[in-house]
Amino acid sequence: MAYDLEEQEQLANFKAWWAKYGNLTSWVLIAGLAAYSGWNGWQYYQRTQAASASALYDELQTAIAAKDAAKVQRATADMQSKFASTSYATMTALAAAKQAFDANDLKTAKAQLNWAIEHGNEEYKAIARVRLAGVLLDEKAYDEALKVLSAEVPKQFAGPVADRKGDVLAAQNKLAEARTAYLAALNAIDKKNPGRQLIQLKLEAIGGTVPAEPKAAA
Repeated sequence: MAYDLEEQEQLANFKAWWAKYGNLTSWVLIAGLAAYSGWNGWQYYQRTQAASASALYDELQTAIAAKDAAKVQRATADMQSKFASTSYATMTALAAAKQAFDANDLKTAKAQLNWAIEHGNEEYKAIARVRLAGVLLDEKAYDEALKVLSAEVPKQFAGPVADRKGDVLAAQNKLAEARTAYLAALNAIDKKNPGRQLIQLKLEAIGGTVPAEPKAAA
């Protein structure tokens, strides 16, 4: 694909930005949503008296803090084999995937995120899809990433999904489509979400214009 000098400069700016911030944007965007889902999960377990699952989840968190990858995966396997139908199992898969991603174990990260997509509720599935698409983006599996993001998600996740689509499209040098995706993300995300600033930076880096805020009535 041929580009004029302006588009080449825009693409170079975006790639430099992406190299610096990587997957930070979407992790920030969905952090609050994940916390909300986690709270719902906690309430569920309180009602269903899942003391064993709670203890195992605590064990997982301890292993993550200690950066003990082997213990993280053991605890995850135990949770998924014993409590697969519970929300704690999906929370564990997401946590284990994050630990694996941070350790550059992308194979394990993808496996855990796929498990969450297959077994989680709609909110957890959406979180897992955004994160899995990020891993696939790092692997340059662009078409697969877009396929993961094509599924229907709850309305509150429309922004993070559109943002991730923008990342994938920009990496494919589809700048016009990427700008459209970033604009869709900005329209869908609450103005108080700190991730908006990162989306705006990416949009501007590929030649997009951030929509002006409507003026308040006098």
